[in-house]
Amino acid sequence: MDHALSDDQRRASKIRRFTVGVSLAIMILCNAIVLFGLWASGINLDELAATPDVFNSQQDICLRLGWKSVAGATDPVRLCSEWINLSDPSGKTHQIQRELKLKQGPDGQYYADRGVRADYRLLILMLFVVAVIAFGLVAKWYLVSRYRLRLESVAGQGASLVH
Repeated sequence: MDHALSDDQRRASKIRRFTVGVSLAIMILCNAIVLFGLWASGINLDELAATPDVFNSQQDICLRLGWKSVAGATDPVRLCSEWINLSDPSGKTHQIQRELKLKQGPDGQYYADRGVRADYRLLILMLFVVAVIAFGLVAKWYLVSRYRLRLESVAGQGASLVH
């Protein structure tokens, strides 16, 4: 009886070690797949999640003024088109983006109209990550189950040979 119990304990210990090893290998493999997919897609996460860069008179110094048309206004509006952001340590100049839409607020000031910007690249990236995680979980479950069955079948064959 003690011999059978120790065989069960050894088998459980082997399964635990195998599960930990497979978990670590799957984590490394899944992260490598996600990073390779991110690199291969060419998606720039800084650009994808960034809000439009606009001039802020409290922390920026205007270098050049330009004209921009505003929705609802008959004439273009003069505004800062190139500036230096004092909180940006790189010191590079910032420019107003051409696709940026402006709107006039109730106070008469002009503001960037952020609107609804649908960018499906982020959704596709998230779906890809979820698919890789699901693949990793299924692969781990399959490999551990198969290893467990193999150990149990070897133990069953050994028991039938002894009796």
